[in-house]
Amino acid sequence: MRIFKEPLRFEWDEGNRDKNLIRHGVTNEESEEVFFDPHKRIIEPPLLNGGEERYLLIGRTQQQRLLFVVFTMRGSAIRVISARNLGTKERRLYDKATEGPSV
Repeated sequence: MRIFKEPLRFEWDEGNRDKNLIRHGVTNEESEEVFFDPHKRIIEPPLLNGGEERYLLIGRTQQQRLLFVVFTMRGSAIRVISARNLGTKERRLYDKATEGPSV
């Protein structure tokens, strides 16, 4: 997949820097952690919003919190648009993706 072939770099819009913390109690640093979850899942295909591809990511933080993250790519940088706790249906998707033999 194109988005993770290079080292991860995050870019934060100054106008939205604390939006996820205020709305959903998720810090920027915590939302970045899900990109390093070995069981993370990106829901395909990406959504289009004004011609921009938006990816949906489900993953676990270091504190074992399951998050739903919407992000886009800006060149080689990841820009998180939204991060919140998983809903019930999304939790089932993550649980199903992580079932099976450990690697």
